[in-house]
Amino acid sequence: YHLALVGLFVLAVWSVVATAQTNEPVAAAATNMLEGSAPVLDSTTASPNSLSFGLDRVGFLRQRLLGQPAWKFVASLIYILLALYSSRLINWLVSGRLRKLAARTATRVDDVLIEIMHGPVKVVCFVVFLHVGLQLFDWPAWIQEYLSKALRLVVAWSVTYMIIRAVGILLAAWQTRLNKSGDRVLDDRLIPLFRKVITITIVTIAVLLTIDNLGIKITSLLAGLSVGGLALGLAAQDTVANLFGAVAIFMDKPFRIGDRITFEGVDGNVEEIGLRSTQIRNLDGHLITVPNKTVGNATITNISRRPNIKTVMALGLTYSTPPEKIREARTIVEKVFQGHAMTSDLIVAFNKFADFSLTLTVVHWWGGTDYRAYLDGMHELNIKVKEEFDAAGIDFAFPTQTLHLKQDSEWRLQPPPA
Repeated sequence: YHLALVGLFVLAVWSVVATAQTNEPVAAAATNMLEGSAPVLDSTTASPNSLSFGLDRVGFLRQRLLGQPAWKFVASLIYILLALYSSRLINWLVSGRLRKLAARTATRVDDVLIEIMHGPVKVVCFVVFLHVGLQLFDWPAWIQEYLSKALRLVVAWSVTYMIIRAVGILLAAWQTRLNKSGDRVLDDRLIPLFRKVITITIVTIAVLLTIDNLGIKITSLLAGLSVGGLALGLAAQDTVANLFGAVAIFMDKPFRIGDRITFEGVDGNVEEIGLRSTQIRNLDGHLITVPNKTVGNATITNISRRPNIKTVMALGLTYSTPPEKIREARTIVEKVFQGHAMTSDLIVAFNKFADFSLTLTVVHWWGGTDYRAYLDGMHELNIKVKEEFDAAGIDFAFPTQTLHLKQDSEWRLQPPPA
């Protein structure tokens, strides 16, 4: 790369010297310019405003090709190479210098902007240099028209490339931010989808605008695309609705894979979140597939997102229990439950005279969401409460019923006959 750049630089210097040594045609053209008249040059001679690299003095390059001397095409090729390597050199200098300056700052915005500029700067410089170089020669109208269209294509490609690159860098920054939060589902599904949709949209718009700038009428094409898009939208409206439902799920994140959720009679653990449907394994082990448009419009209860597990128990004591024993029962329950490490909060109160018991209500919050650990912990706590109640002589009530029989006349049971 560096050798080629040095070679092209030497060639440019040599062309300056060679052009300066050109005698009568160039001197006459310079005299005409000083006198205020336009320079008159034939097509085999380089103009005073251009660099022919001395190729116009090479005999076989003065031969005609497509109505123009062959040296013009060779010189134009050299200008293209000069524009290419000069743009790469400028891009290297600008990007390297700006990267050093951005490395001294604490913000990430300037780094992202430099990444966006790296590449587009090279393309823009290449287009500018190429345009200047090719305008140095007096090309016929039909060649200028083709050159103009070619430059428009290059500009359209460079702008499109810059926009796609900017979108890609911004999505990559978003992906890095999501990786830190541990949201792999959004990273693996939504970002690639966004990248494809945005890229296709940008390329489609760029192609249509480029075709229009080239002078090709696209009215009928747009009409056909509109009709086709309408027909496709009507045919695939359920698919599109499911796709937007998936986007809503990924953006709002009402649940993640592994969460237990309930909605519209479905209760289970989420196993898969796709672009069309969500798969849920219910408590009976059955796999339920729900369209994303249904999930996106449903009221979802995410059981796994609760910070703790709440339990409400009613301990029934017999009506023969004296007040002192009721107070002792409350003390026992508070001591047993508050002594456990997973108890985050507790309420114990004698709050109800039930049909057959004195009800001691216990509201307990388990400081975790692991359901198996919760069941094991409550098992041990309840056994401990039972042991403490038995030791204190406090009896649990069980459903009882007392029947009173009323008799209208006196009657007695007679002994059986002998």
